[in-house]
Amino acid sequence: MMKKLIIHGGRRLSGEVSIGGAKNSTVALIPASILADTVVKFDSVPDILDVYNLQIIMESMDVHSTFEHGVLTIDPTQIKEAKLPSTAIKSLRASYYFMGSLLGKFGQAEVTFPGGDNIGPRPIDQHIKGFEALGAEVEYDDDTVKINAPHGLHGARIYLDMVSVGATINIILAAVRAAGVTILENAAKEPEIIDLATFLNNMGAQIRGAGTDTIRIVGVQHLESHNTHTIIPDRIEAGTYLAMAAAQGDGVLVKNIIPEHLDAYIAKMVESGVDLDVREDSIFVPKTTQFKTIKVKTTPFPGFATDLQQPITPMLALADRESVITEEIYPERTRHIPELNKLGMDVESLSHGLIAIRPSHELHGGVVSAAEIRAGAALVIAGLMADGVTTINNADHILRGYDHIIQKITNLNGDIQIVDE
Repeated sequence: MMKKLIIHGGRRLSGEVSIGGAKNSTVALIPASILADTVVKFDSVPDILDVYNLQIIMESMDVHSTFEHGVLTIDPTQIKEAKLPSTAIKSLRASYYFMGSLLGKFGQAEVTFPGGDNIGPRPIDQHIKGFEALGAEVEYDDDTVKINAPHGLHGARIYLDMVSVGATINIILAAVRAAGVTILENAAKEPEIIDLATFLNNMGAQIRGAGTDTIRIVGVQHLESHNTHTIIPDRIEAGTYLAMAAAQGDGVLVKNIIPEHLDAYIAKMVESGVDLDVREDSIFVPKTTQFKTIKVKTTPFPGFATDLQQPITPMLALADRESVITEEIYPERTRHIPELNKLGMDVESLSHGLIAIRPSHELHGGVVSAAEIRAGAALVIAGLMADGVTTINNADHILRGYDHIIQKITNLNGDIQIVDE
């Protein structure tokens, strides 16, 4: 049963909100946990649907887990090879990280093609290229990928043809248990990759260079967890609340942030007229009455994150003139546009990846649909800004990526509730 959000808009937001653990770290760390020879513990785990779906996938392999009060405990010591449940696999794209971790664990993997948000083509050819370089053979059978390393995995020098977070993570997961040294060049630099490497290194892995474009991995035979791993704060959730607070707030403190992870985003918000007070691990967003037009271009980290171009869009509608976003990562990431326009915004996809946001200061409620996580976040912000009632259908997409969103917005004086369709 799908859920929908009901928002009574127009209320000013104030107070403070604390950011949860990073979704994009969590969905890589959970598959990585099966590489361990001991029980693994994570804390600051976000309470999102993706976590529960990953638990279902692990249960099919006799990997039992418990999740309560932000602590996820995983026991991979009785793991067995099994066909993974295709429904759960198709519910989130990050399930493809089981390719790398199963390949590293057993020397083989069979995974249904993953699902996730529909934001345009996201091929896995760079993942496959990396696996093959490590000694694996890959076959495709209908919607299933079968990967097998009959002679075991061995280190290799791998150059990614394009910067890919997913391929970088998957190759690390496979190479960490491979014999010899792997050099991964043109690697992605995202903070979530550093988080993964930190977790694996604390278990005995030998990974150097995470966060740079060249990562060196010396394979090891055993990985043992001795400490709870605390997941880094979610920079995309943080950016979403910063935009929400700027657009509709009378003073909001956003806590549990690593500001360095948001440098490009913070710079653009300041350029747009938001006088952010950036502190050590929090950011105060004052009431902002005048917004300036800006131009945004999404690029790989440390640039402006593609996941934040949609959440910042409603705020840009308050500017004095047209703002332009150039979406370089996923040019087809435009499914929020017709929905925002239903609420009175004037947003247009001009050409492939080019989006214009024109001034529209009077939004009204309406019935819209969340096509994917970040499009849904944009609709939540617009709904809070709009006069009247906004109903967001397919809200499950939003719940896949935003931890306790109802409680957090309610605590900021927003009027939002969730109901079953």
